[in-house]
Amino acid sequence: MDPFEIRFVADVMLGHLSKWLRVMGCDTHYQPFYTSGKIEEFIVDGRLLLSRNRRMIKKYNPSLFIETDHVRTQLQELIKKGCLFPDMSRWFTRCLVCNTLLKKLPLQDAKGQIPEYVYSQNFSGICFCASCGRYFWPGSHKTRMIAQIAEWNLAGC
Repeated sequence: MDPFEIRFVADVMLGHLSKWLRVMGCDTHYQPFYTSGKIEEFIVDGRLLLSRNRRMIKKYNPSLFIETDHVRTQLQELIKKGCLFPDMSRWFTRCLVCNTLLKKLPLQDAKGQIPEYVYSQNFSGICFCASCGRYFWPGSHKTRMIAQIAEWNLAGC
């Protein structure tokens, strides 16, 4: 399996990690509650289970126990275990809410859907999530996320 194509399913204890994996472009399914049999479906579909629950790890294969409870060290742990390969070209390519790949939009297609100040500043890089209908653009939130990744020493990995 191509290491850049590792797809994850994260258990209910790893919502924050899931968001950051999505920021870094990883296909990461997360929901705050899984119905009976749902995790098995994701594993059969080829996803690696990430969990902080040892019973879950014993029950499902393939799975990976996440030892730490801080996002920075969780991401470092995934890198050390060969499950995460930070590649800046993949960052900000997924919806942070629903995990869908984002589509680039011409600025004029976003008019009326994004704040006027964003439109008037003629930002490039407007993206759209076809699944949940959210719009994304390279603003201060993205800048802060990139700075956080750099502070965690993950940008150059």
